[in-house]
Amino acid sequence: MIGSSAAMLAANVLTLPLAKAADRMLGPRGCLFTFHRAAPTAEWDKLPNRDFYVDIAFLDRFLAYLNAGGWDVVTVGEALRRSGGADNDSRYVNFSIDDCYRDSFEVVAPVFRRHNVPLTLFVTTGIPDGTLPLWSAGLEDALLKRDSVMVDGQIVKLSKAEERRKAYQRIASRWDGPDAARHHAAFCAANGIDMDAMHWKHAISWEMLEALAKDPLIEIGAHTINHARISSLAPEAALAEIEGSRTRLNERLGINVQHFAFPYGRSADCGPRDFALARRAGFLSAATTRKGLLRGGHDRFSLPRNTINGSHRSLGAMEMHLTGFTGTAARIAGRV
Repeated sequence: MIGSSAAMLAANVLTLPLAKAADRMLGPRGCLFTFHRAAPTAEWDKLPNRDFYVDIAFLDRFLAYLNAGGWDVVTVGEALRRSGGADNDSRYVNFSIDDCYRDSFEVVAPVFRRHNVPLTLFVTTGIPDGTLPLWSAGLEDALLKRDSVMVDGQIVKLSKAEERRKAYQRIASRWDGPDAARHHAAFCAANGIDMDAMHWKHAISWEMLEALAKDPLIEIGAHTINHARISSLAPEAALAEIEGSRTRLNERLGINVQHFAFPYGRSADCGPRDFALARRAGFLSAATTRKGLLRGGHDRFSLPRNTINGSHRSLGAMEMHLTGFTGTAARIAGRV
């Protein structure tokens, strides 16, 4: 197991009793988690966009903690079956990765195999097709590996991790939007970066997905073609993004994709019209990133998921999701 077993034991001693007390009050429930990327602990602290990554050592400890606490790790399909069962008395979690980068194959999947539990991959098909520019990954890579970069005709010096993080936040916030690909292309040209090589350094490939599709622990779902904000599109374009990703995965991998996840996933990003489109596209469910728990009677096309990122490296923070506290807090604060 990655990480310190002594640290995990100490955390269990402090956290498990509180969790068991909460279980007596809350009873059966499901909790769906999602994240995007993962990195080894030694690399995580240096990353300019580190909150986009889960610390893989912590994820490993969390999986062990769930097992010790009697939680079942299940696929989305099994979560739906359990949420619809009147006699179900289990507590279960699902883990899904949105977008899917190379580290989904190289870093994350091996940890889930070691624990012998399933993992769901919601694939944005433009990534393995090489048609979706991974500008944020390319920017981060350059800021991490270089002592200076050229941005808009000016040299940005980089020496400390904090400087790299601030530079990433500043540049990414300026690029983010419909012109991000153009900004990235200009940045790569100014800094002598091979865009194609950079893409495949971070992107998951169809060959990797073919191997994962044969793994009985891996469930593959769709996450659009171009990572589009579905609510911003006209109905025909929205359906094309939703349905097109399913068709591409089915044809390329020879599988029957049944589950979908909305990019971004909050209330402004997907709504009733979009849930209906996912149903029309032939999916059995669609997931959001609205925090909360899965219980009986929940709409299958607006499933709640709790996002975990680099700042979530304590079991106490995870228990806030498992008890539904973060979902309640988000609704009170209007952050849905």
